Amino acid sequence: MSVYDYKAMTRQGEKSLAEYKGKVLLIVNTASKCGFTPQYKGLEKLYETYKDQGLVVLGFPSNQFDEQEPGTDDEIHKFCSINYGVTFPIFAKGDVRGENAQPLFKYLISQKKYRGIDESTPDGKELVDFIKSDLPAGYLDDDSIKWNFTKFLIDREGNVVQRYESTTEPEELAKDIEALL
Repeated sequence: MSVYDYKAMTRQGEKSLAEYKGKVLLIVNTASKCGFTPQYKGLEKLYETYKDQGLVVLGFPSNQFDEQEPGTDDEIHKFCSINYGVTFPIFAKGDVRGENAQPLFKYLISQKKYRGIDESTPDGKELVDFIKSDLPAGYLDDDSIKWNFTKFLIDREGNVVQRYESTTEPEELAKDIEALL
């Protein structure tokens, strides 16, 4: 199996990820009202820098994390375009965690396990402290997506190569992306 075996909803309807065969993909669960929302700017910069070499960034909005993506699909698209100049594909809002998670995200987490959030950074420490104090016990103990802006890097054959947690800035992925292009 690979990511190419999955379909996902867009504002226009269902889309097969097989349409991206031969591309390097960066799949990201996103939100418009999150402390990490400014990462849209870095994601767009990666896309603009590497799209001609075969990179496609795919945004998947989710309202599962502190209800930080309350808008409709059209509102989300407009927000991303106006505020961050996003031109990469933004899919329809959906779950990325739990039993109702989109099948693509169930597959992604089965391929790249959760390795922890880097608590040596202020953002990482703050996020882990929040999760430990405000979310159910054991929230950090499985491989599920922990928060908005978890990123998965996919090679040209559709294999999940790397997982990056929310606190990893898009700019930090450039070297790994370049290695796959």
